[in-house]
Amino acid sequence: MRGSGNATELDRVDWSSLKQLLPYLSEFKGRIVLAVLCLVGAKVASVGLPFILKRVVDQLNSAEANGSPEAMVVLVPLALLVAYGMVRFANVLFGELRDTIFGRVTERAMRRVGHRVFEHLHSLDLAYHLNRRTGGVSRDIERGVSGISFLMRFMVFNIVPTFIEIGMIMILLFWNYSAWYALIVFVSVVAYVGFSVIATEWRTETIRQMNSAESKSSTRSVDSLLNFETVKYFNNEAYEAVRYDENLADWELARRKNRLTLFGLNGGQSLIIATAATASMVLAAYDVAAQRMTIGDFVLINALMMQIFVPLNFLGFVYREMKGSMANIDAMFALLKVDSSVKDQHDAQALVIGDAAIEFENVDFSYQPERPILRGVSFTVAPKQKVAIVGSSGSGKSTIMKLLFRFYDVTAGAIRIDGQDISNVSQQSLRQAISVVPQDTVLFNATIIENIRYGNVDASDDDVWQAVRMAYLDDFIAQLPDGEHTQVGERGLKLSGGEKQRVAIARAILKRPRIMVFDEATSSLDSRAEQRILQAMERVRGAYTSVVIAHRLSTIVDSDLILVLDQGAVSEQGTHAQLLAHNGLYAAAWKLQNSE
Repeated sequence: MRGSGNATELDRVDWSSLKQLLPYLSEFKGRIVLAVLCLVGAKVASVGLPFILKRVVDQLNSAEANGSPEAMVVLVPLALLVAYGMVRFANVLFGELRDTIFGRVTERAMRRVGHRVFEHLHSLDLAYHLNRRTGGVSRDIERGVSGISFLMRFMVFNIVPTFIEIGMIMILLFWNYSAWYALIVFVSVVAYVGFSVIATEWRTETIRQMNSAESKSSTRSVDSLLNFETVKYFNNEAYEAVRYDENLADWELARRKNRLTLFGLNGGQSLIIATAATASMVLAAYDVAAQRMTIGDFVLINALMMQIFVPLNFLGFVYREMKGSMANIDAMFALLKVDSSVKDQHDAQALVIGDAAIEFENVDFSYQPERPILRGVSFTVAPKQKVAIVGSSGSGKSTIMKLLFRFYDVTAGAIRIDGQDISNVSQQSLRQAISVVPQDTVLFNATIIENIRYGNVDASDDDVWQAVRMAYLDDFIAQLPDGEHTQVGERGLKLSGGEKQRVAIARAILKRPRIMVFDEATSSLDSRAEQRILQAMERVRGAYTSVVIAHRLSTIVDSDLILVLDQGAVSEQGTHAQLLAHNGLYAAAWKLQNSE
């Protein structure tokens, strides 16, 4: 470009984000110095070319003026022509060397920044991840990393070298000819840069409109095609086509505006270039006529003027894309500024796990102050006991699991494991001691065996297969055409609910925890699948301290202790028989489920 139809959305950006990049660029200081030397070498060669060309033209012109064409070969030193070719080659060679040498610096910076952001995101608490837009965060990282590449490439290899070259040319013109030539270059460059910046800012709104229209039309088409069955169920093909065409009409209008503003930008830039070139040529022609300059000088000045404006020709595009890149980099670094509400204390020690006894003492918790979830919850789970937690939806059952895993910190009270307050130990050591079988098991788009091994990526094959057998998965795997190498599909969609839950149990067993939490592991399964899950749960009973969050009461009748939650408080506790005899909330729920 002098302009471009594609653009990142431009907003006000903090150029100080460049400072945050410096530590990532300092790993290869020697390469940076070498790249800068190559950059200077390339520019010296670039500026030197017109001067060699001037000498060649003057020699040829002198030979022709003497009327001895056959003497031209003698009068034009062969060394001068060879030098011209060598300098031109050096210009390209130094440029390629600069790109190659500095490329390693840029690529390592991109890798380091991307890794740091990814690592930081995994360190944030559950509250952040529940509110984030996964696609948006992923795009922020991708665009930010790509923005580093663009910024380094164009700032280091385009903008800075261009202005170095302009400065060298102005000095040479002033020194060898007159201040008028240097003034023409200075005024034209200032006018060109100023116009390009102002016009690019002017175009920003039309670019936003174009990107927005393009995004809406794309979203409309994807949403419609993903829901094509619903479209056909209700005979709405024509309706969808009309809505899509409305989006395309907005896109067409935005593209037209963008094209007109691009015409204005390119036309203005071309006018400035033509005016500067004409002024310099008129002045040079006058000097040639006055015999203050040679034909070679005329060619040299023309070549220098063109040499200045060829790289500047892309200034509008580069300026706008650099602003876009800075906006993307700023958005990515903003992710690093997000702070976790759940943090290890500076002197946090590793959890020393013994018998794995669990104690909740007067625990209060709320996601928002105006809406308490748990109120004064107290209970104790003895080592290797199976304790069940039941209650109506919203009573706080799953919240207890999240607090035990320390996805959130308690508002008041304390949670202890083997007498150690979990807020005083490191999150890494706490979570290493606990395995969770969630209600909705989400698997990676990989093989069954890879998903199971995720529980302990360093486990031996024997350990993996032992976990498979304990989860009653071995017979199922044996029936599959590809066995343990069967792909489970995205989010495990190729497996049934019961199969996914058994994979989750095997994965949890392989982690070798001291505490096992089952979060409504059978709530969405049919009776046959539920029995298989219960068999697997019973098989590991006694090896761990177990906490079972349950909806179906039939799955927890053998529990050593059952806690009944009601509106965030423990209203009843005891064994199944004791709670039935008490004839309270649990007994009523038991009767209701049996009648169903």
